[in-house]
Order: sequence, then structure tokens, then C-alpha cells
Amino acid sequence: MSGAGGWIRLVPIAVLVTALLAGAATWAQSAGIEQDLTARTQAALAAAGLAGGTVTFGGRDATLSGFPPDKALNALQVVQGVDGVRSAEISGDVTPFTPAPTTVPAPTPTTTAPPSTTPPPATTAPPTDRAGLQAEVDRILAGSPIGFQPDSAKLTPEGEQAAKDVAKALSRAPANFRYRVTGHAGRGPGGERTALKLSQDRARAVARILTTNGVPANHVTSRGLGDTRPTPGDDRRVEITVVEG
Repeated sequence: MSGAGGWIRLVPIAVLVTALLAGAATWAQSAGIEQDLTARTQAALAAAGLAGGTVTFGGRDATLSGFPPDKALNALQVVQGVDGVRSAEISGDVTPFTPAPTTVPAPTPTTTAPPSTTPPPATTAPPTDRAGLQAEVDRILAGSPIGFQPDSAKLTPEGEQAAKDVAKALSRAPANFRYRVTGHAGRGPGGERTALKLSQDRARAVARILTTNGVPANHVTSRGLGDTRPTPGDDRRVEITVVEG
């Protein structure tokens, strides 16, 4: 091989070798980042006493699986706090919910009121069947839907009150009922992945209100469906379904 013709034939080979070397370097860098994040998240979970599950990485995005229901949310929060982790989610569309700790307000001095001679007002007994309780929940949400701020998991004041009204009804229901909170979100600039995470965050926010207002935490699960079930109206919504235990 000699002359200009030989050099011309060598150019494609040189370009190919350069591309292969660049690809190998990029792959090695990505693998190194994932290995580093995996090691540091495992160390953080071990330090928090959270075992029994695994964490895998795709780039800087973490996926948790196999954690016990009572530890899944805590494990998610630990992984999200590791430096370098871009996002984290629990594998599957149903996320076990653990309520946030609440503080008990200090008692305030009260004065003794004279006994009342007026009988207390009669209260309507809550439904004892699943269909009746679901109808009561639907009636509450039809009058005041659970709404959120745009592109956010923050409830509007009216939405928060609606969730509390539902919690009041559920807290007096039979103990064999369970409740599924389903969040929805319209697809925005972030695409399907962003809509799914937003819908999950909205469902968890409502589940937290239910469990801090009298509904047992082990009776509530939450899930997000993203933009998979659009409606002609507002997709910033959460549905509450009564399920027999």
C-alpha cells in the first residue's frame, strides 16, 4: 500500500478505531458511576438499618426492589438523599405507605363547664358494606374533589379539606376494609416518566392525610398511574377505592 490511495483507505479505519475507543471510555465511565452510587447507597442503607432489598442503577437513576413493606418508604428516602443520585423509585406501581411522625400538642388549661341538659345531636351511622362506603366517599369527592397545585403534589386548601372529610368517614368504617389511593397526572414537558412520579407523589400526599386523621396506616396503599387514564377534565386528581380485606 503506497501513495495517496493508501492513506485514503486508512482514514475510515482510523475513524472507526477512534469511535470505538470513545465508546469504550464512555461505557467505562458510566459503569464506574453506577458502581460508585451502588456502593454508597448500600452503605447508607446499612447505616440506617435497612436491609432485605436491592438497589440497581441506570446511570444516576435508582430502582429499589425487595424491601419489606414497613421499610420501603424509608429506604426510598435514604437513597434519594445520597449525593449524586438523580432520581429514585420503588419497583412496581403500588407503594406501601408509612405515615409521617406526628407531634402531640401540649394540653391547654380548660375551665369546667356546667353540665348540659341538652342531649347531643344524633349522628348518622357510617355504612357497613363496601358499596355503601364507596358511595359515601364518591359523594364527598363529587362535592369537593381532591385537587392539587399545577405541576405539583401540593394540595389546594379545598383539596386538603376534602381528603380530611374522606378520612373522617373511613376512620369510622368496619375494620375489615382496606383503601387504595390512586394518583393521576397529565403529561407535561417531562414526558411519561415525570407524569408517573408526580402521580405517585400525589397519591402518597393523600394517603398521608388519611393516616394522620384516623385511618390505620396498614389499611392504606398508594399508587400512581401517570397519564395512562386521562379524562376530559382536570387530570390533577386522586381516586380513593374501598377494598374488602
